[in-house]
Amino acid sequence: MSEQPLNARQQGIIAISAFASNGDLDRLASALNAGLDGGLTVNEIKEVLVQLYAYVGFPRSLNAIHTLMGVLDERRSKGVNDEEGPEASPLPADMDKDDYGAKVRAKLAGRDEIPAPSGYQLFAPVIDAFLKQHLFADIFARDNLDYANRELATISALASMTGTAGQLRFHLGAAMNTGLTEGQLRDYVAVLRSEVGEQEAANAAAVLDEVAGARQ
Repeated sequence: MSEQPLNARQQGIIAISAFASNGDLDRLASALNAGLDGGLTVNEIKEVLVQLYAYVGFPRSLNAIHTLMGVLDERRSKGVNDEEGPEASPLPADMDKDDYGAKVRAKLAGRDEIPAPSGYQLFAPVIDAFLKQHLFADIFARDNLDYANRELATISALASMTGTAGQLRFHLGAAMNTGLTEGQLRDYVAVLRSEVGEQEAANAAAVLDEVAGARQ
């Protein structure tokens, strides 16, 4: 365990992201209740579920948002008034999203400079533009969820899907580059194991071992 283990809000993000991504809506409802009880605001949870569409698609993201709506209705009927939390600030009208997104992606990768395009970026440049301008600009520039918690949501989603080890490897490194420690990521694996499932935890642990080993 790390000296500063993941707090209740962060643990809530892990479970919420995992169940939103694998489509287990009954367990998602329980995780949403636990996350709200643990201090997550309504807008923080909305932000997690909105961001996840970039990784798991609109159907799963929208299903999760509808589940959140139902949870909030039920809590209000019981007299629970959850904190809404701040909305994201408007993005600047003159924002160069291509440049901004390229810089964010480089920062997440631990680079000081934007690398030259290669691989899929040259083969299918339109998807590279979408990644930079939409995911890493439109979404990551929204300031009601910080980069570390965005990465926590992302790695929880990726660990809950199959065939995404390459993306999980990148984002575990990105999580460390945003300030999460290896110890905190071991906590993340432990939360997956206790709250989500052994297979998801094993997937995450195996890739984390690779990433941590390569950084030493």
